[in-house]
Amino acid sequence: MNWHISDAQNLATIDYEVEDHGHSPAQYEILRRVIYATGDFEYLNLLHFSPRVLTIGAAALASRTTILVDVPMVQVGIVPTLQKTFANPVYCATQSITRPQKERTEEAWGIFNLAHRYPDGIFVIGHGQTALDALMELVAAQRIQPALVIATATNFGDRRDVELNLQEANIPHITVQGRKGGAEVAAAIITALVDLAWQAYEQRAHLN
Repeated sequence: MNWHISDAQNLATIDYEVEDHGHSPAQYEILRRVIYATGDFEYLNLLHFSPRVLTIGAAALASRTTILVDVPMVQVGIVPTLQKTFANPVYCATQSITRPQKERTEEAWGIFNLAHRYPDGIFVIGHGQTALDALMELVAAQRIQPALVIATATNFGDRRDVELNLQEANIPHITVQGRKGGAEVAAAIITALVDLAWQAYEQRAHLN
């Protein structure tokens, strides 16, 4: 990501206000990006990272794994960074509808369609709860094995089932605990992860 001096100043302010956070440097970089995008320091305690998710996610990005998102806002937010780095293909659920479905929303039906084509893709669900429900249905049925799931869809129900299902399926994931979330949060997470992975990729290339 190309930073302006004002971006650096704002991130420095976040660093100043955050004291002992207890996260790894890579996790904190993602957290501070989410805080910068939302202005909400509560995310320090809301983001959950499964074990080794950042390493696994970075490897999936470096191998140019296809990224599947639920809404255009996430797609628009991440494509510029991807174009400058790994150039992963990105497909949006609401833009992949094949036929009308009365029983499901556009986001949910789009996720079903994309998952059928890319069962091992990176799934980023930032907005649609129905899209997340569709993803969990596919995971529970063992029809897909995503390389990574980022789930930040705003949810006024209980998110513990989502966490449990992803853990039981051994799927690397980053999720928001509680009711907060949204497409902006999802875009900040995946963009930060792309930047971290690209930095590591460039460092290895330089050493070699």
